[in-house]
Amino acid sequence: MMVRAAALIALALAPAAAAAGEPLNGYVLAWSDEFDTPGLPDATRWTYDTHRNAQGWYNEEAQYYAASRPENARVEDGKLIIEAHKETLDNARFPDFGGQNYTSARLLSAPTDWLYGHVVTRAKLPCARGTWPAIWMLPVASDAGWPRGGEIDIMEHVGHTPGVIHGSVHTEAFNHIRNTHKTGTVNSADVCSAFHDYSVTWTPDTVEMAMDGQPYFRFDNDGKGDRATWPFDKPFRLILNIAIGGTWGGSKGIDDAAFPQRMEVEYVRYYRRPE
Repeated sequence: MMVRAAALIALALAPAAAAAGEPLNGYVLAWSDEFDTPGLPDATRWTYDTHRNAQGWYNEEAQYYAASRPENARVEDGKLIIEAHKETLDNARFPDFGGQNYTSARLLSAPTDWLYGHVVTRAKLPCARGTWPAIWMLPVASDAGWPRGGEIDIMEHVGHTPGVIHGSVHTEAFNHIRNTHKTGTVNSADVCSAFHDYSVTWTPDTVEMAMDGQPYFRFDNDGKGDRATWPFDKPFRLILNIAIGGTWGGSKGIDDAAFPQRMEVEYVRYYRRPE
């Protein structure tokens, strides 16, 4: 695996990472989904985000996010399947349908008390051109708005650069609109054929991303008490989704012949930070 030089410098003072799939020392498992019950995703653990379907999604993305539709999100064979299709839907059955040519799903973790800790998601990714799977976090309370509320991108992958995993944070001062967001990358040739652990360790002082237990990006609290640079002191929730197209994911076009495309997830685990 190759890591950006800047990320290596940032990691010089980082503590040793946990082994893949294992908690850090002293961290306690507080929430998990092992996806062992077939059917729709567990409604006590997951909700659906559909709020921009009618208007169209951010970043010029091309998908409609369905709710409670097994074609797009289901549990089977011990895995969560998020599956994107090339299709259009019927407005009579889907009143919020916005005319999109693709369907997918965007799941939000239901708990509202994830403040600091270690989150690990074991997943296998889609690699078709135009796909944009993500494992990421947004604040539970949205009153601050984006990007002031902050964003933690544990894993992003765009199909036109297969095997390149991105980890980033976005804040009011550091975000992709200003081209100032903080990011790191790691390369792995088999992310679309094998499962890997994608994790974040989040403390009052740092946000650190790792793949299979190996850190590759770290963002430190500057200690100034300025929410423009460190908004990561409020509860966040996890998001799992496959976007299609968009200003980044679709910058090289969309391979319609490759659909359907899926992200498979073996587990999601949240370990609470020691008091």
